[in-house]
Amino acid sequence: MKKILVIFILCLAPMFAQAQSVFDAFEDVEDVTSIVVSKKMFSLIAKMSTGDSEDAKNLREMSESLTGLKMFATDNPEVAKKMKSKVASYLKSASLEELMRIKEEDATIKFYVREGRDEDHVKELLMFVSEGNINIKGEDIESVVLTLTGDIDLNKIHYLTEQYNLPKELNEVNKKKNN
Repeated sequence: MKKILVIFILCLAPMFAQAQSVFDAFEDVEDVTSIVVSKKMFSLIAKMSTGDSEDAKNLREMSESLTGLKMFATDNPEVAKKMKSKVASYLKSASLEELMRIKEEDATIKFYVREGRDEDHVKELLMFVSEGNINIKGEDIESVVLTLTGDIDLNKIHYLTEQYNLPKELNEVNKKKNN
């Protein structure tokens, strides 16, 4: 019985190791700014969202449906190359599809999604900024990787960008989807 339990745990171990993002290694890299928000924090935010307005209700629902947000940004060109390589290898191994691309000045912003329960929902939204600088809150950034996971309603993504002050390019996801 003990051997069966050990074998069972060993079989499940890779699934738990996969739960950690392939991008987490950037959290400890010098010249990388990181933001990591857990499901617990989203739950707390949902509880703190007060009011009976439609916006407050939508923000609560959206916050409750999220399991994580991770953003890694750098102004270092060498680290940006590593981010680009990591994104490329992740896209080859993950079942993400390109949703859209935006060329803004000298930056390219790409959005990828992992299918969800229907065409309006995704399990993961990956935003990658590369090939130039983009200005976020007054700072020139060379590269950004942002991954949002959960049951994400693409019709309500703008509530997150407004509330959490996320890059305005995420609003383009909703605009593009509705056109």
